[in-house]
Amino acid sequence: MTSKILSVENLAEHSEFERPLVFTNGCFDIIHRGHVDYLYRAAAEGETLIIGVNTDDSVRRQNKSPERPINSLEDRLAVLGALEMVDYVIAFDEDTPFSLIQQLKPDVLVKGGDWPLEKIVGSDLVRSAGGRVMSIEFNFDRSTTALIEKIRKSASVDG
Repeated sequence: MTSKILSVENLAEHSEFERPLVFTNGCFDIIHRGHVDYLYRAAAEGETLIIGVNTDDSVRRQNKSPERPINSLEDRLAVLGALEMVDYVIAFDEDTPFSLIQQLKPDVLVKGGDWPLEKIVGSDLVRSAGGRVMSIEFNFDRSTTALIEKIRKSASVDG
């Protein structure tokens, strides 16, 4: 499974990805059904699916909450890398994956349905190179934040 985990440093060694290359990104803190469905649908848009994963520090800067991420970067990369539809995962520490998008030059840039096309980081870059940008509607309305809240409420009632 570690062969699916890339680093920014060894990205150049993997420059020949099977095309079309699909890229998406996110925190992927607690994987749920919505994530899995979204990733299957994203993978169907090309031959290679690469997921950019926010580092722990990057997640904290996204104003999720002081306790986030729940799962460490190492665990999040391992879980995503274990999914059959995922070809590669790569961590990024910046606030956005723009630098990764510049390096990878994806043919298809994908985000979830809560992202309007004009707000997707790197969309202008991908379009100007002839690629497509997609906001995939959710089939399953799930949220890691809502799931964490549900667990907390359940623990406070039981405890």
